[in-house]
Amino acid sequence: MPDRLEDGGSNPPTSTIFLLFKSTAQMTPDQEIARRRTFAIISHPDAGKTTLTEKFLLYGGALNLAGAVKSRKNQQATTSDFMELEKQRGISVSSTVLRFDYRQCAVNLLDTPGHRDFSEDTYRVLTAVDAAVMVLDAAKGIEAQTLKLFQVCRRRGIPIFTFVNKCDRPGKNPVELLDEIEKTLDLQVFPVTWPIGEGTDFHGVYDRLHQRAHWFERVSGGATQAPVTSGGLDDPAIREKVPADDHARLAADIELLDMAGAAFSPADVLAAKQTPVYFGSAMHNFGVQLLLDGFLDYAPAPAPRMAGTREIAPTDAPFSAFIFKIQANMDPKHRDRLAFLRVCSGKFSRDMQVAHCQSGKKIRLSFSHQLFGQERETVNEAWPGDVLGVTGLPDFGIGDTLSEDPDIVFDAIPPFAPECFALLHNTDTGSFKRFRSGLEQLLQEKVVQRFMPADGGSIPLLAAVGPLQFDVVAYRLQTEYNASVRLETAPWTVARWVSPAVPREAFDGLFLGGAKLVYDARERLAVLFQNDWNANYFARENPTIPLFKTPDLLPDLSPSSPSQR
Repeated sequence: MPDRLEDGGSNPPTSTIFLLFKSTAQMTPDQEIARRRTFAIISHPDAGKTTLTEKFLLYGGALNLAGAVKSRKNQQATTSDFMELEKQRGISVSSTVLRFDYRQCAVNLLDTPGHRDFSEDTYRVLTAVDAAVMVLDAAKGIEAQTLKLFQVCRRRGIPIFTFVNKCDRPGKNPVELLDEIEKTLDLQVFPVTWPIGEGTDFHGVYDRLHQRAHWFERVSGGATQAPVTSGGLDDPAIREKVPADDHARLAADIELLDMAGAAFSPADVLAAKQTPVYFGSAMHNFGVQLLLDGFLDYAPAPAPRMAGTREIAPTDAPFSAFIFKIQANMDPKHRDRLAFLRVCSGKFSRDMQVAHCQSGKKIRLSFSHQLFGQERETVNEAWPGDVLGVTGLPDFGIGDTLSEDPDIVFDAIPPFAPECFALLHNTDTGSFKRFRSGLEQLLQEKVVQRFMPADGGSIPLLAAVGPLQFDVVAYRLQTEYNASVRLETAPWTVARWVSPAVPREAFDGLFLGGAKLVYDARERLAVLFQNDWNANYFARENPTIPLFKTPDLLPDLSPSSPSQR
């Protein structure tokens, strides 16, 4: 096991390929790849995801002063929530990338929205990471959005590290929480740290792997690193800090866990069969550094990626990457369109020429950036696991592949089925050009989907997983493009795509019962229903018209062109 430092940090295992005293300029490509850690933090809203993100930056040395999610006058705003809408509402509505170096590791932290309305953006980010930290509220345990995001991680085989947050408040018994995780997620747990005290009396954790207790002191607003006293259970400094009752309870708990609990298995962690569990309080910085150190010790380096039937290893020579996010106007000073690339293989060098594998076009990657929230700086090289922001790619979309080898095409990112619909009205004819330009940009970012009525009409019908996405569209059109808009809620909640083998005329004379025929952005015919019952009834009554929940499930046939309508 790694030897714990006196300040609560840890040295990486001596078997790891990167060396503490070897500068990155001297590293081989294999060593550069091995020191990358690319991960996302997932949670239910209000579990403390963005707060934990900020504290990782604090302990990673990327910030001198941590911000608060709901900032007060004497607190700065969080680095990851840079949109004015995010600051106003105290929630994350857009994914961001935060890159920092810590313990000779190059850490790429992808902050994601926790609210279910932004599941699609979160899902796209999860395709770009190699591991995830799952944040649980100590009082609430596994919540709905946490479970949904965990299932996405499980489908991809992503290792999960668990942080039980808010231990400084009244919550569930730690043993009860572990049991809930095991039963709900069907995942073996190993509590790496264990809380010392409960609720308002929570002041520290015991590190089982290194057999050391850590007693923390609170700091004002949690803005700086918490002072910590560390030592063995019987060290005088610990016996002096920990109340006798808490000390006796901790000793009994540790003995029980050692006797009855599972053994720690780094191999099972990498195989996503076991989750290391850490307890703490992100708000007060209790247990945060232990989590960060443990994650860097046991999380995987960049893994191979599938491109059809071909496996692309990080050590393969040709550079390859895929676009998992697009966003315009992140920084008002730039007012450009930024494509987020996850590097999968080879070495990136600024000004290199690559193929856009979907179109076959050759492009030069001249404007490349390392990202830190909305801040950016020019980057000259990058390795597998890194996330880059690249400008000057106006015609490319989410899921597209860029590579020196044009035969590499990474698997597409599956879409989500929309559950909410709204008509978007331009209320000022004088701003129509700005309205149209802004809407086209947001559609390219896939903030929402757009449908057009099959029976004609020019008012866009927007579709999204949740209604908050419509608020983001309206806000950004008004603030970024100075377009005046109005949203009108539509009654449909279910979309079904029609097989391309079925002509539009097949619906003539059919009773749709409040359903509506529409075309999506790629001219594919779909039907919108008010609820699942209506959709299922239509399917039973019209068995010759095959319907599909998402467009990626459609048969591989050429859809009807607009001229055939």
